[in-house]
Amino acid sequence: MTTTMSPFLTALTSDGPSTDWAKDMDLYAWLIGSWDMDTVHHLDDGTIRKWDGECHFGWVLEGRAMQDLWIRPRRPAPSTMYGTTLRVFDPGIDGWHIIWSDPLNQDYSRQIGKAEDNNIVQIGHDSRDLQARWRFTEITADSFHWIGEERMTESDSWRVTYEHFARRAGS
Repeated sequence: MTTTMSPFLTALTSDGPSTDWAKDMDLYAWLIGSWDMDTVHHLDDGTIRKWDGECHFGWVLEGRAMQDLWIRPRRPAPSTMYGTTLRVFDPGIDGWHIIWSDPLNQDYSRQIGKAEDNNIVQIGHDSRDLQARWRFTEITADSFHWIGEERMTESDSWRVTYEHFARRAGS
């Protein structure tokens, strides 16, 4: 059976942010495009694992949202992570609803994203009911450092679990 995704992808993707929301979309707009990344996984026992990877960001839903793909390791190697984030701006909270889904690992998270100084901070809960904080730091036009942290309760310290060091593909 052969199916084509072209009508679906055409309806999903957008060339840019919606003109009526364009000013509100700036927080994540710099991510549009493709990125190469190096990933570090900080394990509970203090050891680390490393992979390469890739991520791709684009406008969707008539430019009222952004969607991305995070793939580890780089294709065509067999995936250890292959997930997507949908980021939707909400003028009522002056922030972004963040919905992460990695069906390969059954890993899901819901967060709220906002600017904090020169960083982007997303805070919420994951599918294990842990508090999750994901931060975009050291942001430039061609690179960023993404830090994933978790904790059990508000009184616990944040523990770094993953880091992604990304550079714009082709740069």
